Amino acid sequence: MKAIINAKIITEGEILEGYNLLYMKEIIAISKELPIWSEVIDAKGAYLSAGFIDLHIHGSNGSDVMDATPKALETISASLLQTGTTSFLATTMTMAQEDILLALENIKSYNSKEGAKIAGVHLEGPFINSKKHGAQNPLYIQKPNIELIKPYMNIIKMITLAPEVEGAKEFIDYLKQKYPKTVLSIGHSDASYEQTKESFKWGISHSTHLFNAMNPLHHREPGIVGAVLDSDEVSCEIIADLIHMHPMFFNLLYKLKEDRLLLVTDAMRAGCMRCGSYDLGGQEVIVKDGEARLSDGTLAGSVLKLNDALRNFYKYADISLPNLIDMVTRVPAQKLGLKIGELKEDYVADMVIFDKDFNILKTFVNGEVKFG
Repeated sequence: MKAIINAKIITEGEILEGYNLLYMKEIIAISKELPIWSEVIDAKGAYLSAGFIDLHIHGSNGSDVMDATPKALETISASLLQTGTTSFLATTMTMAQEDILLALENIKSYNSKEGAKIAGVHLEGPFINSKKHGAQNPLYIQKPNIELIKPYMNIIKMITLAPEVEGAKEFIDYLKQKYPKTVLSIGHSDASYEQTKESFKWGISHSTHLFNAMNPLHHREPGIVGAVLDSDEVSCEIIADLIHMHPMFFNLLYKLKEDRLLLVTDAMRAGCMRCGSYDLGGQEVIVKDGEARLSDGTLAGSVLKLNDALRNFYKYADISLPNLIDMVTRVPAQKLGLKIGELKEDYVADMVIFDKDFNILKTFVNGEVKFG
């Protein structure tokens, strides 16, 4: 048996002190007792939480999911450990159909046990609206096509699409009938408020990088943002890098959405790298001063780390630390229906130890120290 001692243990709604966390591959107990035969790790007063989960990330440390090689996935997975991330959705891009299929096949066959775990695929595009393509290449946008992705539905956990485009309703109806656990997310969309609210009835239950690649919130046309904020059921993700949205919205969004708000990075291959020239979806991206942009100035994902997102959000929002950590642990885990993201008995021992400034000290995957 292993034990973590002297930690401020973050559980749902509270921080426990004076307790020990006992674990092997799974969490055994949070207890004041410490078996004398335990293998002990001293947290020295730092915080201990469940490992972080990123539902939207394209790449890191020079590699991208669309590279479609085991080495790329291995590099991404290993580099995310330094950010406290223990699970993530490998996120694809709108590219040529053969490139998407190669990426999906690569993820499907990937079986490495090192690094952060790939919890599945987030298919971002190609079923989006060309009017709101953002950094997605408009040349490869296509109508919703279930036959393209049907062989990979066992690994596709989330799909970002524009529900207003031709064929979207039939596509959504089919998925909700055959694959009800797949999260359907509105994004890269030009839907109106009314169209968005209607899509929620069809089965859309999430919003991809709220405010970005969609029509802006307006007092006479609330659009997608207004519809999401007006829903008690639909969750949303934000990129808290202080670039994709003004931090004034952090507190407002939390007050409105509470446990339906998630933090993601939308990081591209320049994550954990220096400034310079990179590519995303076959398009050149210039990374400078923490911003990733196409040559025309369009934001192209981010270079955000998930622990930095937590630090940014905590600085500007009136939120408790346990509720903050929920946004990258319990909430995304429940969205995917996975038994991770909480420090509870029989849950997988994916954990992270971090200091008061959200610097990552140790990252555990399946009870094994993988970083720190």
